[in-house]
Amino acid sequence: MNRLVDRRLNGRNRSAVNRQRFIRRYKEHIRKSVKGMIAERSITDMVKGGDVKVPAKDLSEPEFRYGSGGDWESVHPGNREFLSGDRIPRPDGGGGGGSGSQGGPGESVDDFVFTLSREEFLSIFFDDLELPNMMRTAVAEADDKRLVRAGYVKEGTPSNLSVLRTMKSALGRRIALAGPIRDDLERAREDLEQARQADRPAGEIRGLEELVEELEARLARIPFLDEVDLRYRHRVAVPRPASRAVMFCLMDVSASMDERKKDLAKRFFTLLYLFLTRKYERVELVFIRHTDEAQEVDEEAFFYDPQSGGTVVFSALQLMDEICEARYPRSEWNIYAAQASDGDAFGADPAKSARFLHDALLPRTRYFAYIECPDEHQTGSSRLWVEYEAVADASRNFAMRRVFDPTEIYPVFRDLFRKDTAGVAA
Repeated sequence: MNRLVDRRLNGRNRSAVNRQRFIRRYKEHIRKSVKGMIAERSITDMVKGGDVKVPAKDLSEPEFRYGSGGDWESVHPGNREFLSGDRIPRPDGGGGGGSGSQGGPGESVDDFVFTLSREEFLSIFFDDLELPNMMRTAVAEADDKRLVRAGYVKEGTPSNLSVLRTMKSALGRRIALAGPIRDDLERAREDLEQARQADRPAGEIRGLEELVEELEARLARIPFLDEVDLRYRHRVAVPRPASRAVMFCLMDVSASMDERKKDLAKRFFTLLYLFLTRKYERVELVFIRHTDEAQEVDEEAFFYDPQSGGTVVFSALQLMDEICEARYPRSEWNIYAAQASDGDAFGADPAKSARFLHDALLPRTRYFAYIECPDEHQTGSSRLWVEYEAVADASRNFAMRRVFDPTEIYPVFRDLFRKDTAGVAA
């Protein structure tokens, strides 16, 4: 029988196991409290945790008891005030846990306050959301392994032997070992030649000859290839995502996008950013803002850098296509996109943008979401909305919604990025 031991470190007076058990048991109450917290804080503050309240009455263990109604007979030991048949008056004042601004007699029990960490808060907040048409294991925990070169080692299998590196090592070893011997041999030969020319004694000449023979033998004993010269190619297995994804965020920052519209768009992308970074750690984000020209910017410039000008939606779509072509080939990446605009476009730009979206971008993207932030009292549809409607009717991986108020952002977001129970894209 296998036994699992949880050795996670706990904070002072805290238990990770108990916390998770409590969350599972009272998840519905906590989920309701989290939804209440959403209305009380800005989306930029959602990265924080928070305190949630669970009603004290829901913390008690279930028990059997008599229901209301019927005749009750009970014995109260030590009773000096009441006789059989007397009617007991109802107590006055608050009985605890009631409403009102003034305190009264009786005891009350406060709601149980439970602190959620950032990860626990976001886990409950995004519990029933998912990127459409994308398997969870594609970019989550399922990793594949691939072998990459990691230099050379002195031990390995014959199939990994590097002949070139081995010969270089052998050559360097022979040069290092034979160098001093060759120098001594050259000097010994010169001394022998001088001794013969000077007609030195035979014993001295014989000694020099033996020295030359010994040095030549030492030089010959240096092996051409030694075991220490062997070098084997070394490869290590590194994890790689089974599938990669990139999310494009496109936003109109032209003059027609006032602060209210920009705030709606920024809130939507902030929520999207939180969702993606929490749910899919390996999904890359690309931020593109546009007026009459499109720019790829970082997150800080995308949300906070002031920009103004005309509106050319086609420029953002074209830039996205160029980035996909240069950095995110369809064979290696799952491409998703979300666009926010007020729909204010002029001339042939709406029709040109819709046609480019349908012909160039949608075939290479898994899902494309369009969020329109119109004027508060606008009743008709914008030209961009009309053109995009035709694209939505002809495409299954394109969705569009309108947002008028910050309170509508979360429902729209849930609608666009709800779990797809029908399956995954091929």
